[in-house]
Amino acid sequence: MATWSFLTNHALVLTHLGRQPDSTGIQIAHAVGITERAVRMILAELQAEGYVEPERMGRRNRYRLDLHRPLQQVGGLSLTVASCPG
Repeated sequence: MATWSFLTNHALVLTHLGRQPDSTGIQIAHAVGITERAVRMILAELQAEGYVEPERMGRRNRYRLDLHRPLQQVGGLSLTVASCPG
């Protein structure tokens, strides 16, 4: 039987960063179950759309989420990251 999820990889990366903003690409990849290369691509897309902003902390990044940025519409509803439970 195939495994599936209600959440996209983009949503899983955002959720992980909300809980652990100091995570490295490899840590995010392991937590989400995708490749580090896929994480880098998702982070670039999320940054380009204004959902995350990396802040350089020495040799690592710390990711700050824009909690008030609206998510793409779901069934006609406009959601924000802050309105998501968890």
